[in-house]
Amino acid sequence: MELNVLNREGQETGRKVTLNSRIFDVEPNDHAIYLEVKRYMASQRQGTHKTKERAEVSGSTRKIKRQKGTGTARAGSIKSPIFRGGGTVFGPRPRDYQMKLNKKVKQLAKKSALSYKAKEEEILILEDFALDAPKTKEIKALKENLKIADKKSLFVLPERNKNIYLSSRNLQDVSVVTASDLNTYQVLNAKTLVILEGSLKKMEELFKIKDTEK
Repeated sequence: MELNVLNREGQETGRKVTLNSRIFDVEPNDHAIYLEVKRYMASQRQGTHKTKERAEVSGSTRKIKRQKGTGTARAGSIKSPIFRGGGTVFGPRPRDYQMKLNKKVKQLAKKSALSYKAKEEEILILEDFALDAPKTKEIKALKENLKIADKKSLFVLPERNKNIYLSSRNLQDVSVVTASDLNTYQVLNAKTLVILEGSLKKMEELFKIKDTEK
């Protein structure tokens, strides 16, 4: 698939790039996408939830009533879960929600997500640029020029750029990520993928695709 390279004004530069078919034109694997998104979402959980059990709540250890002759069930502690203010039974405990997934499955999921975006024509190629200073209005103007002002966008940079990141962090519908940090969830969560020209080479290096395999 060939795409025109656009400049910051949203105009064609006259250059075209060919998207690597090993990355952007594979047979999508929905199950791999499911596993990778599930893994990513699980890793975002802090896992710090905790409730107090009967051994941890405050309360007297005195036996609250005599064992026999009350006509009700026997009770030995005010901290019992059946009483108000007592401990919680089988409450949540701190745990790690991270999941392990094979590297090849992660790569397949990412390729599948990128292939879906390419098939739906939701990828734009933008020539490399940099900002001299953080300016949110520059990113807003860029989105308007690219005709994606009302769409959730993900900008894929070849390398970290602090000014671009600071310029976009106040915009709710804009995310910025480097090619090395790109993940399946971010690709699917964005309506439009704006890939800087230099990022394509980085992506090929990450997937270890040689020139002869394009």
